[in-house]
Amino acid sequence: MIESFYNLLAALGMTHPIHPIVVHAPMGLVIGAVAFSIAGFIWTGKSYNKSAFHCISLALISIVPVYIAGLLDWQYVFAGEFNQWIYIKLVLGVVLTGVLIYAVVQNRRGATPKKLLINYLVSLGICGGLGFSGGELIYGG
Repeated sequence: MIESFYNLLAALGMTHPIHPIVVHAPMGLVIGAVAFSIAGFIWTGKSYNKSAFHCISLALISIVPVYIAGLLDWQYVFAGEFNQWIYIKLVLGVVLTGVLIYAVVQNRRGATPKKLLINYLVSLGICGGLGFSGGELIYGG
């Protein structure tokens, strides 16, 4: 079934894996959350912290298609074979999801902007680890 999906995409001219296409959404939104949160410290009284929360909420939502695309690509490209980079990506993906959920819950409970920025920075660090491990998985090291 997965092969049929990729064959359909190839027939439409899409021969690349799909995970790299969708992974930019949560990664960019986490970067946006950090940027808006920092802007909220510089320009107080503006809605930057609210924008940071919107970014982190959308990042959490957009993780679902990233997981689906990652699992499909892993099955199709790597035949479901595990290696150290797959394990690292799986663990970091779960941790990132947990941290994003925590950020959303803390924001809803009225956490301070400083606490939220720390959470967003942790999320950004995890995104960096995910990106690095993905690069190592594809390009080797």
